[in-house]
Amino acid sequence: MKYLLFYMLYCLPFLAYSANDGERTVINLNGTWQFDQTLNAFPPVKFTRTISVPGLIHLAEPKIEDYDKFLKRNDNVEAKDRRQMNDPDYTPKYSWYRKSIFISKDLESKEGMITIKKSQYVTQVYVNGMDMGVSMACYTPVEFLITKALKFGVENEILIKVGDRIWLPSEAAGGTDTEKDHYIPGIWDDVLLSFTGKLRVNRLLVLPSVANKKITIKAQIRSLFPAQNYHDNANSDSTTWDISIVEKKTGKVVTSISRRFSAKRDNLSEVIMDIPMKDFTNWSPDNPFLYLAKATLKTDKGISDEAVKQFGMRDFTRKGKFFYLNGEKIILRGTNVTLQRFFEDPDCGNLVWDKEWVKKLLVDYPKGLNWNMMRICVGIAPDFWYDIADENGLMFQNEWLYWSNHGWDEQIRKEYTDWVWTDGNHPSITIWDAINENWDNFIGNTLIPDLKKLDPTRVWDAGYMSGDQMTQDEMDEPHPYQGVIYWLPPGANRDIYPLGNLDFNPSIMQEIKNASSAQLVNEYGWIWLWRNGLPSKLTVEVYEHYLGKNSTPDQNWELQAYWMQLETEWLRSESNIAGVLAFCYLANNYGYTGDWFAGNIRDLKPSLTLDWFQHAFAPVATFINLTDERYVRMTKAHDPGSNLLFNLAGINNQNQPSNGSVKLSLLDSKGKSVTQQNFRVKLESFVRTDIPVSVVLPSEAGGYLLVAEFTAENGSPVISRRFIKVGDLAEYSFYNLNPNTK
Repeated sequence: MKYLLFYMLYCLPFLAYSANDGERTVINLNGTWQFDQTLNAFPPVKFTRTISVPGLIHLAEPKIEDYDKFLKRNDNVEAKDRRQMNDPDYTPKYSWYRKSIFISKDLESKEGMITIKKSQYVTQVYVNGMDMGVSMACYTPVEFLITKALKFGVENEILIKVGDRIWLPSEAAGGTDTEKDHYIPGIWDDVLLSFTGKLRVNRLLVLPSVANKKITIKAQIRSLFPAQNYHDNANSDSTTWDISIVEKKTGKVVTSISRRFSAKRDNLSEVIMDIPMKDFTNWSPDNPFLYLAKATLKTDKGISDEAVKQFGMRDFTRKGKFFYLNGEKIILRGTNVTLQRFFEDPDCGNLVWDKEWVKKLLVDYPKGLNWNMMRICVGIAPDFWYDIADENGLMFQNEWLYWSNHGWDEQIRKEYTDWVWTDGNHPSITIWDAINENWDNFIGNTLIPDLKKLDPTRVWDAGYMSGDQMTQDEMDEPHPYQGVIYWLPPGANRDIYPLGNLDFNPSIMQEIKNASSAQLVNEYGWIWLWRNGLPSKLTVEVYEHYLGKNSTPDQNWELQAYWMQLETEWLRSESNIAGVLAFCYLANNYGYTGDWFAGNIRDLKPSLTLDWFQHAFAPVATFINLTDERYVRMTKAHDPGSNLLFNLAGINNQNQPSNGSVKLSLLDSKGKSVTQQNFRVKLESFVRTDIPVSVVLPSEAGGYLLVAEFTAENGSPVISRRFIKVGDLAEYSFYNLNPNTK
């Protein structure tokens, strides 16, 4: 499909075919549908259940037969290998959705389209008994023209069949996740009926350029006029394309422009338009200022269609080893959400589609934890999640569900291209992530360069593909998991990770330092717990090693919080790293990994790890550079009364130097300060400032907690801590500091 240049009014003749055009009318079909399942591909004789749309089939009432197999609650945790997807422990079925909808006679002159924003796996639509089409897309819109099947002025039956993951065709661009047990089907985003004239805005992509003070509008225009039947009939039509840009908050019109172009009949035509933006406000996490682009298509009969897209003026680029937002260097700090894994959490329910719950998840906590970025990991999110992020200043690394290799090249091209067209207006999406922990030559060296032409405003990630495997390597995603006992052979030394040593330099850190592209550490922390404080399937051996068998939830949470704080400090102390995203903020509670909430996920009660993250992810901080002496067995106790020499690593992610003070305290097992010193520091931007420190240790043997509190001018204290041992004792007691009461 070739891009069409804009033509003046006289370039092509007007359409002779008459039609009654009009603005777009949208009917939202979200809500309660009839539902049932069958073993074969024929619809049920009778519908015996109802279901909420959007959602997945676990929301059906009464519950589906295999509900307890899809959503398991385990009381005990066992170290476990991954399940093979092709060996299901349930009976695959077809899931059927039925809804009756009245279509007004007023719409009879228009063209009707059904849009299912996201549905998994293999979706087929019937309207009034007519087959409208089938799609294998799971993460991009499923759309069918349904005009020929509609009846106006009466009720219409819409029947949607959704298949099982095991039946997804080989060519589909739907990956597998080896840390999932079940792939729950269902319609998991909005369902809409829309009515337009013969020319329709199929896709609208608004691409900002802060540096060039313009936006580029790209559009796919679908012509619903019949294809040319004879050579002397018209094969295209001239139309007016009006664009207006307004501030979302005030409604103020910023600029507008009008052009003419030609649309090929019964086809998609792509058009491009550059619009100057002289005066505008940048979008950023601190000021998520939004605009609306309103596109209107007109024929000689009037308005044929209108589409409105939300966007923000922001540049997100990579220069050398770092990212830049609107021309300024930015260090990414945040976490991951594994939404497709959360789908099989027994407590998931309808939370994913509860806007208040999602806002609390994406906005309220992250803002307090100094996060500016999340990775939507191994699977993307419902559309309104990105709207919330746009409106509240959260950035996303948006990752397709591609971990294990699955899909044919051209189908991957088709779905990834539609992904960019569909989600590319969101300023919150700053990184397209094509692959997780894998390699694919077609995606890395053919598809991504092509998609960079469609959307040059974002950075692309291609999993573990690096500069020696790609012609255009913008960033890498190293996953420096440490202390992974799960990987060690029997009899190997398990005390090899110096937790808390900020100068620890394993091979993966050396690769990070030597790389030429941006290094975004978007996974680390092999120390997951379930929300009851028990280890996950992959971390049973870790907790047994560090705490012994039968450790309590409180002991586990304390170790996890300390471990994640220290590992975060280690990664953030390396000035070659462009961003640090901890894994994982939301997951399946009974899965191979886990998240950092406690109790029922509906309440979003933070665990101790989240409490400490507000310090570990502070933009400006000083971190203690000492190996832990409470959990790491390789360390030896210090002599009583000796002089402890170490460095504080000063970190400053801001664009200007930061002045502040450090209070260094040593707390005994009761929390009493036995020594304290205060001094001023100046931390330069984007570099590590090592600050030598000397502490005289107490003469009394015991377990102590070293605490460094950095307070910037007009700021709040940021705490770093280390457990140390003084003198030889058979057993040490330590004070557990509460980060919320210090």
